[in-house]
Amino acid sequence: MTPESPEDARIAAAGPRDLTIYSRPGCHLCDEMKKQIAPFVMKFRANLREVNIDNDPILRQRYNEEVPVLFLGSRKVAKYSVDMEQLRAQLQRAE
Repeated sequence: MTPESPEDARIAAAGPRDLTIYSRPGCHLCDEMKKQIAPFVMKFRANLREVNIDNDPILRQRYNEEVPVLFLGSRKVAKYSVDMEQLRAQLQRAE
């Protein structure tokens, strides 16, 4: 069984327009994903939360080789890169 992080409860309770990006400093893929999703955050009035996985040993173990990881609500919707059309459709459905 995978250990739980305090972040797990927050993700489980996330709303349909809550975006969470798990990242780390110095990650160029993370920076790119944040730039890509920024217009959608504004357009759909989504809430964006960035979590540095290096501040939580459980998240670091879980996502170390996968960052960036993007959640919409409680669902993982992307890792490494995001399909912008798919994200747009998911955000539209959440309105």
